Amino acid sequence: MSFLESAGLFLLIAVSLAGLLATLLGLPGQFLILAAALVYAAATGFATLGWKVLLVLVFLAALAEVLDFALRAAGAARFGASRKGAWAAALGSVAGMFLFTPFLFGLGTVLGAFAGGFAGVFAVEMMRQRKIRPALRAGLGSLLGGLAVILAKAGTAVVMIVVTLINIYS
Repeated sequence: MSFLESAGLFLLIAVSLAGLLATLLGLPGQFLILAAALVYAAATGFATLGWKVLLVLVFLAALAEVLDFALRAAGAARFGASRKGAWAAALGSVAGMFLFTPFLFGLGTVLGAFAGGFAGVFAVEMMRQRKIRPALRAGLGSLLGGLAVILAKAGTAVVMIVVTLINIYS
């Protein structure tokens, strides 16, 4: 393996690990992993990473983003939120991420997602039911759904990295 190939592989691994860290911070790190794999594949003439592998990575990255909305909404719904409350959890998470991202160097993104999801479902359920206990319960479901999102997205990122490295080294 030449120096340039080794340097390219090092950069691929470094950027992929940065993508995993971004995922843990609530950012779409899967797309960073995908971009790194695509650049590496193009730089090596698609010798070790072909289009089939890249399509699998695209699918996994898209799946992670779909899971983001689905798990937050499902967590809130499982704990008694209405359909509107579940949507408020998902949309509140996105809004919270945008509002809190400038704070705490990335940790604000995670906190914003949790706080926004909780606030969204709590507000909708308070207006709907006018009782604090069911609204808090639905908010707890949103928080647990948010935790499931981080675990699912981190798992997806790890699978993407493993698939990439297996195809490079096989």
